[in-house]
Amino acid sequence: MTGIKVYNMKGSVVGEMELADSVFGVEYNESLIHQAVVTRLANERQGTKSTLTRSEVRGGGVKPWRQKGTGRARQGSIRAPQWIKGGVVFAPKSRDFSKKMNAKAKTGALLSAVSKKLADGELLIVDEIKSQGKTKEMAAFRKALNLDKSALIVMSESDALVVRAAANLPRVSTMAVDLLNTYDVVANAKVVMTKAAAEKFQEVYA
Repeated sequence: MTGIKVYNMKGSVVGEMELADSVFGVEYNESLIHQAVVTRLANERQGTKSTLTRSEVRGGGVKPWRQKGTGRARQGSIRAPQWIKGGVVFAPKSRDFSKKMNAKAKTGALLSAVSKKLADGELLIVDEIKSQGKTKEMAAFRKALNLDKSALIVMSESDALVVRAAANLPRVSTMAVDLLNTYDVVANAKVVMTKAAAEKFQEVYA
């Protein structure tokens, strides 16, 4: 078990929490984290780009001029790539960029990323996060915990008022613990979890 300080929204220490080493003390696995991030980014690609080759462009069935005797370069179609409105050489086509990653590897990457944050002092636990939906409240909270760089706020359940209050702050994102993933953990400089979210996360993965 690893002990970690618990803060309130004003940045004061209000207690301590024990974190299980099986969840927050996992060995750092860079290759597994890299695989998870690449999989996430690949799955976000739409792959809908598509242009026409010379065989797909409408028209161009007639030879523009005879083969010899004109003094001009020989041409077979006005839809060849060198012509305006001609086809595209090696035209990009729609494709599926998605990748698969098995559940055990995905879990291992997430636990490794979260454990790395804890080891580097970039994981903070707060007793609770409440808001009336006002940005100034979250701005004060951000200043109190010195979240001057990008920060991910993880709650046990999505809170519409907290989400709305943080929406206008640059480089601050909110998320329910059920949706926590490797990419969002490594993409943010600091991860702030509520105590309830940390307990829920620990209960699921312990």
